[in-house]
Amino acid sequence: MAEVQEAQDYAAFMKSFQLAEVEKQLDGSLATGFNAYVECCGRHAQGSKANQPALIHEDTQGKVTQLTFAELDALSGKLANLMKSQGVGQGDRVAAMLSRTPDLLALILAAWRLGAVYQPLFTAFGYEAIEYRLTQAKTKLVFTDAENREKFKPIKDLPQMVMLGSDADASQWGDLHYASLLVDQSSNCEAPILDAEAPFLQMFTSGTVGKSKGVAVPVKALPAFYIYMRYAIDLQEGDTFWNMADPGWAYGLYYAITGPLLMGVTTHFNEAGFTAENTLDFLKKHKITNLASAPTAYRMMKSSGVLDGKSNELSLRVASSAGEPLNTEVVNWVGDNLGCRVMDHYGQTETGMTCCCHHALTHLSPVGSMGMPMPGYRLAILDAEYKELEAGQTGQLAVDMENSPAFFFQGYTWQEKKPFHDKYYLTGDVVEKHEDGTFWFAGRDDDIITTAGYRVGPTDVENTVLEHPAVAESAAVGKPDELRGYVIKSFVVLKAGHEPSDGLVKDIQALVRERLSAHAFPREIEFVEALPKTPSGKIQRFILRKQAEQEATD
Repeated sequence: MAEVQEAQDYAAFMKSFQLAEVEKQLDGSLATGFNAYVECCGRHAQGSKANQPALIHEDTQGKVTQLTFAELDALSGKLANLMKSQGVGQGDRVAAMLSRTPDLLALILAAWRLGAVYQPLFTAFGYEAIEYRLTQAKTKLVFTDAENREKFKPIKDLPQMVMLGSDADASQWGDLHYASLLVDQSSNCEAPILDAEAPFLQMFTSGTVGKSKGVAVPVKALPAFYIYMRYAIDLQEGDTFWNMADPGWAYGLYYAITGPLLMGVTTHFNEAGFTAENTLDFLKKHKITNLASAPTAYRMMKSSGVLDGKSNELSLRVASSAGEPLNTEVVNWVGDNLGCRVMDHYGQTETGMTCCCHHALTHLSPVGSMGMPMPGYRLAILDAEYKELEAGQTGQLAVDMENSPAFFFQGYTWQEKKPFHDKYYLTGDVVEKHEDGTFWFAGRDDDIITTAGYRVGPTDVENTVLEHPAVAESAAVGKPDELRGYVIKSFVVLKAGHEPSDGLVKDIQALVRERLSAHAFPREIEFVEALPKTPSGKIQRFILRKQAEQEATD
């Protein structure tokens, strides 16, 4: 392993920071534009890193495969030509619902190579969540496999589907067959340079009213991704890096794929579902030195007891956490049992990471703090009148866009909501800035539930629960949970003639799993006579939230 670089002083670094210095690490620039494939693969494949693994992948049976930058370059070229043969061009959306495999990585790079836009589909989504995303984005081509194909069955007017699997699987569904299409494709494919404002990812984020909102990530986000990996994650040459997050979501797609490959560092995929035993095995087998995950995973590692006292068997240098605040107990456990410090990082799908306890920059980072603004960002706390507050006061966290050269969010793709006021992007998160300059998370101002690191809009859950024929009214809130941070609890009013039962609870849960998502179903359902409401009929979720919080402490 290469010599570890010393951390720099945060205050001094921020004074001298210039985004132009980050641009020098990349082939493109904000002025001339970028191509994400070139930055994450092409330039490495043509240089000294051609034979270095871009990906080390372990499947569910423990079989390990590697894909070098040169191999990824060749495979992505063939896939880009496959996509082109199906009419995919610059700006078109290409989606995939696949587990963490080498093919998934190559597909993402191939879409970028054409100047197309990659659209992730989380493998636990129900069909309504899939259908909405495909329809909104006018998705041109979808890649999936036999395991996930059934989820698309109820959807009318599907885009062209490509099946990864057997010819028989493809024939059964009337899909194109991936391997047959790929075999005769050339690996040569030119990569157009896109304007810095052009999108390369099409994300969706949760909201409290209506459906999920579209976030088209422009290629000018690449410098911001680099900054996070370099200064917050402290990714260095010689690190063995594993971000456990699923690339169906922003943190995994931005920072398990784009970020490490941007820096020319090998990334790791573990296709197996999470268990503490599997996590320990993977950390040891691959000698992971730099780990990123969600608080839920660290809590599950801790509660299992499997990793207790294992620091001398591990190679960890640093660990990072994102999705929700870490508590002292987990931080201390990581230090004592994994043998490194875990740092808390804050961000959103819209902005990427913006406030961090930086591993590569030394500053105050007390446990429970979000840290300090990432280089390239100025953060402010606003009152209800959008005036900046002094330290010690609580208000809405905002990004000062005029003084944040790394900021890239352009607004929601279909203008679902106006998230800006004057020069500020409004995060919707309530925070406090302490006198020492650190930021502290207080909560959401719009009832978003963060469960196991996933952000869920209660309205989506409520509307899906309402589809059950026995349900008259529904409200969803987050209930504190030691393992997941919060679990979703639904309060349900039944229609006349229906009685509460365990069977009904299971039916409602199954409905939400199928229609919405496997991570967004209510783990608790309480049948009530009526929901608390305002005189105008709005559900007073805060009353239910307080009740759930009280239950959690009793």
